[in-house]
Amino acid sequence: MRALTRSCAAKCLSTPKAFSLAQPLHTIAQEFITPTVEKKGFAAMRNNKRQTSLTKAAWMLATALAVALPQVARAETVLRIGMTAADIPRTLGQPDQGFEGNRFTGLTMYDGLTMWDLSSADKPSVMIPGLATEWKVNDDDKKKWIFKLRPGVTFHDGSPFNADAVVWNVEKVLKQDAPHFDASQVGVTASRMPTLASARKIDDLTVELTTKEPDSFLPINLTNLFMASPAKWQKAFDAAEGADAKAKSQAAWAAFARDASGTGPWKMSKFTPRERLELVKNDGYWDKTRVPKVDRMVLLPMPEANARTAALLSGQVDWVEAPAPDAVKEIKARGFQLQSNESPHVWPWQFSRVEGSPWNDIRVRKAANLCIDREGMRDGLLAGLMVPASGTFEPGHPWRGSPTFQIKYDLKAAQKLMQEAGYGPSKKLTVKTQTSASGSGQMQPLPMNEYMQQALAECYFDVQLDVIEWNTLFTNWRRGAKDPTANGANATNVTYAAMDPFFALVRFLQSSMAPPVSNNWGYINNPKFDELVTKARQTFDPAERDKALAELHAASVDDAAFLYVAHDVSPRAMSPKIKGFVQPKSWFVDFSPITMTQ
Repeated sequence: MRALTRSCAAKCLSTPKAFSLAQPLHTIAQEFITPTVEKKGFAAMRNNKRQTSLTKAAWMLATALAVALPQVARAETVLRIGMTAADIPRTLGQPDQGFEGNRFTGLTMYDGLTMWDLSSADKPSVMIPGLATEWKVNDDDKKKWIFKLRPGVTFHDGSPFNADAVVWNVEKVLKQDAPHFDASQVGVTASRMPTLASARKIDDLTVELTTKEPDSFLPINLTNLFMASPAKWQKAFDAAEGADAKAKSQAAWAAFARDASGTGPWKMSKFTPRERLELVKNDGYWDKTRVPKVDRMVLLPMPEANARTAALLSGQVDWVEAPAPDAVKEIKARGFQLQSNESPHVWPWQFSRVEGSPWNDIRVRKAANLCIDREGMRDGLLAGLMVPASGTFEPGHPWRGSPTFQIKYDLKAAQKLMQEAGYGPSKKLTVKTQTSASGSGQMQPLPMNEYMQQALAECYFDVQLDVIEWNTLFTNWRRGAKDPTANGANATNVTYAAMDPFFALVRFLQSSMAPPVSNNWGYINNPKFDELVTKARQTFDPAERDKALAELHAASVDDAAFLYVAHDVSPRAMSPKIKGFVQPKSWFVDFSPITMTQ
């Protein structure tokens, strides 16, 4: 509460006090009898008599409140989270801010036709049914899929979820002449499911989805398409003002974002852009096992690691993403929990392969990969909070394959390759990397990139860093190395998820995934990669598809397609009051099982 100014103190102190319905009744009574102004002598004696009368009156009031308001006996449980994002991720159904957006404003308020099983800390997260209960590709035409929908599901506004809603949500990002088409949602959605072409209602609980080519990855890609309420949007559209239908549509989406409606386990309660988002549990959620146990969740943007950590240690928040590594010992010593787990994630430099890029020389790409002491980064800089990367997948993974180029720290081999490429102590190779100061999955991007800068200097690289805001970096990632927003950079440092074939490999390695289609930022154009992507995508037998993906991954490592540095362990620090949390092997988490002790 802000301090009272002198000019209003008397007036303010005489104003009747309002009490929260969640406030314990004994404290209400106590506040009634506590004097607000110190008095001495006769005034104090008179005040004591008055207090005796107030005491009786206060306890009578508390008793009356206890009878009249029995529902306030249990205080509301609130979970406060400090995110790495600099702003609240978009709330209209398709979040921005990378997968941190999906974590906090996607999977909380919305569901997809398919979703991730986040219930285990020991097993990799796998895809499971969501708003669709089953699906099957057409045996005669593998560009067509039938999805059966879950009956009895309603949106937060009470309208029904059905096949019409699925078609509407597909068209919001794919059908440009649809009244509700929203170009602002296309980039973060269509790029994650680039083969989806259309949706058609068969009956209320059945839809047909059509792809541009046979694509066995489609069900996985659909975990990124969140279902927003058509009825809620239409109501906003009918009330919107605008010069034309397009302007009204944009106004309707803006209104929808302020009062969103999905089918997820959490509902929007309060939203202050750039400051906080408050969600409350959805008691009517269709999966009764996942109705949240906490009443309210408050999401706060805190992009600076030290500020997040200080907020946790001072009790301003209960949970922070990516705490400052140098505070890990203090966090543990003061009784806070530190949760981490291996996750399908890569912290890389993604190379430009456009004409004139210094990374077009494979000797240079391999030298950079051999020049980084990843174990030193892990044990020193990051206090153990990373796994060294030798590719997108490590040995033991079904998609690892058998690469012949072994990524490890070998300074002499790296220097030799650079000398063969024409560089040395007196002739450095200047490279420029675009990165961010924070962001979803970015771990500790500034210290990590400064470590890289110093390490690569030993291999005759002169590294320049272009540090920009996270959401800008993420947007530039979809625009590519040829776009002016690259600002002359010939590498970009955007972390990526690796839980499915498309996200881990295809969107970077297939030549047709170059901007604006998807995330082949560097314009890789390798016919072998294209051939293996097509083989994997059009193979519907899981075992055979795994073989093709392993071959593709091995080929990408042998080509040193990226500078592979680290796998995140998704560290988050939290209050000891938090119970029931499961840290899955995923970028995402399920907030539903969490409880808060008093």
